Amino acid sequence: MEDRTFKAKLVRYIDAGFPIIYINTFEEDKVDSLIPEISSGKEVYEWNETNGYIDFETKTPLQEDCTLERMLDQLKTPDLLDRKILIFKDITSYLDEPRIVSKVKGLARMINQGVDATVIIVSSVLVIPKDIEKYVTILEMDYLNTDEIKTIIRGFVKDNLNQQVDEKLIEEFALAFKGLTEFEILNLLALSYADDGDLTRKDLRLIFDQKQQMIKKAGILEMIPLKETIDDIGGLENLKAWFIKKAKVYKNMNNAKKYGVDMPKGVLIAGVPGCGKSLNAKAAANLFEVPLLRLDMGRLMGKYVGESEGNLRSAIALAEAISPCVLWIDELEKAFAGIGGSGGGAEVTTRLFGNFLTWMQEKESPTFVVATANDITKLPPELLRKGRFDEIFYVGLPNKEEREKIFNIHIKKRRPQDLKNIRVKELVSITEGFSGADIEGVVKDAIESAFAEDKTSIQTADVIDAIKDTHSLSEIMKDSLEKMTKEYENRKFKSASK
Repeated sequence: MEDRTFKAKLVRYIDAGFPIIYINTFEEDKVDSLIPEISSGKEVYEWNETNGYIDFETKTPLQEDCTLERMLDQLKTPDLLDRKILIFKDITSYLDEPRIVSKVKGLARMINQGVDATVIIVSSVLVIPKDIEKYVTILEMDYLNTDEIKTIIRGFVKDNLNQQVDEKLIEEFALAFKGLTEFEILNLLALSYADDGDLTRKDLRLIFDQKQQMIKKAGILEMIPLKETIDDIGGLENLKAWFIKKAKVYKNMNNAKKYGVDMPKGVLIAGVPGCGKSLNAKAAANLFEVPLLRLDMGRLMGKYVGESEGNLRSAIALAEAISPCVLWIDELEKAFAGIGGSGGGAEVTTRLFGNFLTWMQEKESPTFVVATANDITKLPPELLRKGRFDEIFYVGLPNKEEREKIFNIHIKKRRPQDLKNIRVKELVSITEGFSGADIEGVVKDAIESAFAEDKTSIQTADVIDAIKDTHSLSEIMKDSLEKMTKEYENRKFKSASK
């Protein structure tokens, strides 16, 4: 069976004569420990900003104050480059300089023409100038799996603690650490140990906070706090029932697999703005009892060749490493606008779309995708084919029963003591065409006005006044809504409401 580990890939690329291997990782130390194992007797040299041109093994300088350009100049002939591995660190800021790029390209061309050498760039930032794009192969270091994390924890316990740690707790720690690097894991274990000389369940909170930090620093994904539950959704009974069924599978994945159930992929929720699509993403994560990660597709776009695709790969890899989780992609149609068009931006978007489709089709990780879209007519038809999502739901304007539930939820949340005084059915009868967001806005306005007028409670009349001052979504978007509704019915998408 083919070995697909990071080390095996690196060896294959070097043996195949790939000129520039770009290792996109934060873990420089881990790369350093691998290089001697894969060097096959070649001389290994390194350049970094701090120490300049150094012998990789001894870390001793080969020249005082050697700049990157001077090092590249010293390797400009085949006989000087042959049988060498060159490790470059801290060079991303130099890849804006045409002279540096030209010299790196010169090395790549010599290797392409038969010189037995490899250039390895190690950086957590992906920067690939157009001039060297065709010579570069990106290699990303895999995130640690659960067994590897357990080994790290057990090693730390053995070296630092006098007593054994319960195996069940190690399992919990390992799941909590998913998505973190070995460096981050050891730092957090040391911090937890320094706190009280032990590893306990309360230290899991520290890990969760660190994970949030890591996601914030990555800048593409955002971890959303879970406040909303399935009970905060008024109506949409078909969609809620579907989520409850999926949650049972998701929370019993091993048993479900043995039974023959496929891994849930995700759901696309399309339809009217302000009718609970985003709320469903949050409620789903709460129901599944997993973290909710929001992917901002706008942040994926980078200025360098391959940077946008690299950002998408990093986001997907991070979500899969943290999984089980719910990955929420909001306003999906905006992300893939311009598919198949001409021009640089459209080409990048098309490549991103292809990468996303492939992942959705082939993914095996417990990363449950909740994608939301306001206008499905702008989505490429390939995305709507069977096999991408488990189901596509259409969310329309709430019906009478749903509006009643929505009024009850929002009044009860803010003024539970006033609910008995309010004639909710009367409010429902005069809010035909209002979205869930419209109704929430009406309740908030009524409560604010009552407070400003020093009233001790809110009454039906206060809410009616707020309704009179509100233009419903069906008024504002009348033509668009009619067109959208017809489109969803023609495509026979499943209605989220009963």
